[in-house]
Order: sequence, then C-alpha cells, then structure tokens
Amino acid sequence: MAMDALDYAAVVGILGLVAATQVLEGTLVAVLLAGFALSLSTWRLYGGRLWEALAWLAWVGTAVVTAFGPDSHPVLLAAFFTTMALGIALLFGSRLGLLPDLASDDAGTSDRA
Repeated sequence: MAMDALDYAAVVGILGLVAATQVLEGTLVAVLLAGFALSLSTWRLYGGRLWEALAWLAWVGTAVVTAFGPDSHPVLLAAFFTTMALGIALLFGSRLGLLPDLASDDAGTSDRA
C-alpha cells in the first residue's frame, strides 16, 4: 500500500484546502474540494486505477453534499456518510487487492480485433 506522487499531491492539496477554511467561506472550500477530487479521480482513471478513480468520484459526492450543508437535512447527512464510506471502502479495497484489477487484460482472449 505504498504512496505515489498523486497520493502526496492529494495530501498536500487537502491540507491546503483545510487551511483555506480559515480565510474562505465553507461552501467555497467545499466546491474547491469537489473540483480537486474530480481532478484526482481523472488522473487515477488515466493511470489505470479504476477503483481508486471511483473512490475519488465518491468523495466528489461527499464534497458536493458538504457544499449543501449536511446538517440541514437528515438525507444529506446520510448521503455524506454513505459517499465517504464508499470512497474509503473502494480505496482500501483497491490498495489491499480485494477488488479485481479491471485495467489489465489477463483474460487471455484472442478473438478481439
């Protein structure tokens, strides 16, 4: 479960956004976090890590729910925790090898053109 350059960029970026909460409005920081997570999701997909891309996409949903204010409605609170847990499960499932590798072509089929 070694960290790569995108993992370090994610940690630094999220810490930067946490620091930005002292200066910027919470909704704006949530929108910035959603955009940052979407960017990381795209890079993970481009790198062939499909499950991790889906994890970051789930965290985009978490950030969007945060922008709406999850404490305002119980459904938003449930959506917040569900998308957060889904992202964590997908990330650790991918890193620990519990999910199948969908990017590799190990099926051995030779009938493709």
